[in-house]
Amino acid sequence: MKKQICISTSILLDENTCCTLQELSDFCSRRTELILEMIDEGIIIPSGSSPSQWRFGLREIHRVQTAHHRLISEIQVNMAGAALALDLLEELEKLRRKVHG
Repeated sequence: MKKQICISTSILLDENTCCTLQELSDFCSRRTELILEMIDEGIIIPSGSSPSQWRFGLREIHRVQTAHHRLISEIQVNMAGAALALDLLEELEKLRRKVHG
């Protein structure tokens, strides 16, 4: 009987996190093509003037993960619907902070 060991790694991200397109794809375990579709639909907006100069922050990482895990995979929303849902979720969070903070 063989023993199996599962090794998990974590990366600590903060509000100063900045990553490339490839790093975003790696962080979120999503194909680069899917990330490009999300850019086309307005789910995420890179800073920089060309794909080789694009940079993505913590907000974009969170939006990619939320869009794919909660909206596209679980409830099968299309990309345009995911973009709208994410915008509404962010607006709801802002309102909650305003009321409670």
